[in-house]
Amino acid sequence: MTLRWLHNALEKGLYFERRFEPFFRPALNAVLRRPAAAAVQWAINCRRPDEGLGIAEERIDADEEASLQGMIDTMREHLLQDFPPGGMERAGNTKTHGLVRAEFIVHEDVPERMRHGIFASPRSYRAWVRFSGPGPHAGPDIDDVGFVSMSVKLMGVDGPKLMEDERFTQDFTAVCTPTFVTPDTRENVKLQEWSRRHLPIWYFLNPRDTHILDMLMQALWNETQTNPLGAHYYSCVPYLLGEGQAMQYAFRPQTRVHRRIARLPLRPSDNYLRENMVRTLDEKGVEFVMTLQLQTDPHRMPVENASVLWPERLSPRVPVATVRIPRQTFDTPAQFAFCRNLSYNPWHCIAEHRPLGNQSRARRRMYQELAQFRQQMNDVPHIEPTGDERFD
Repeated sequence: MTLRWLHNALEKGLYFERRFEPFFRPALNAVLRRPAAAAVQWAINCRRPDEGLGIAEERIDADEEASLQGMIDTMREHLLQDFPPGGMERAGNTKTHGLVRAEFIVHEDVPERMRHGIFASPRSYRAWVRFSGPGPHAGPDIDDVGFVSMSVKLMGVDGPKLMEDERFTQDFTAVCTPTFVTPDTRENVKLQEWSRRHLPIWYFLNPRDTHILDMLMQALWNETQTNPLGAHYYSCVPYLLGEGQAMQYAFRPQTRVHRRIARLPLRPSDNYLRENMVRTLDEKGVEFVMTLQLQTDPHRMPVENASVLWPERLSPRVPVATVRIPRQTFDTPAQFAFCRNLSYNPWHCIAEHRPLGNQSRARRRMYQELAQFRQQMNDVPHIEPTGDERFD
């Protein structure tokens, strides 16, 4: 009861602060984010041993399968607590702000070293892009943890896939923080258990097993979001870029979008993020540039630890593609129902972009089993989209 009381007090303090944050946070980010992130990363790296791995090399721990099963079981139990059959949502990245049509355009000037997989030659793909909130709940936007995610599903991608449930798709998933909330699956199990108990803050503040450095890294990027179409997104975890190369990717917004949150510091609309997306796409299209960052130092840019920020001074982010989202109407019940049925999984991919690291290895089965569970509970079949879907 004491833990719950303290947790609720901290949570209410955060909710209060979120209502004032848009008035000061941009200036604070400009001054403090970079040096603060450097200090936190220095502290994280001081505690890390050099694992002696090479470029794009992985190391599988003996307890990975047990950690994975623990995550799946806890998240499934949490879903059953929170959502009824027929209304089951995703266990993570739960609240859908919008699913939009897009075009994914590979640039002509991709550097030779990066011309692998879908980046091998200039080409355009149709795409479905989902913007979502944190989860595991789907509450009012102002009451979340200041987090948004972006999932891109390309269609018409030829070649053998690493998962057989979709034949022509390539998925890219990204979040608004450049490092992941947990360093590995062993710690992720602990976070899921605290979340199931509705006490997620204690994952970070538990004095017997503290994760304060990871909390600080998340806090530097978690903030009151204003419009998912104007946020930066990062893969956080690495992927192959052809044989023997590892990369991380990011999506950088290029378009000025509606950011005003009406009624702040009072209570705004529960779905103001979706409403700002609607206002923006009623007026104009938006674009993101996708960048790739190659792994050049296997210790400073690890594959198996997702809490470490890959330094841009060691490897700059290089633009390779554009995500073009045209003007459109997307906030219809039929389109949201279609989105609920979609399955995004980074293992919907060709071999040249195989996910790397323990968090990614876990996602293959975890995302697939939880998606199947959601679809079964909602009594809907798995679908592979083509881009020809219409919701008039």
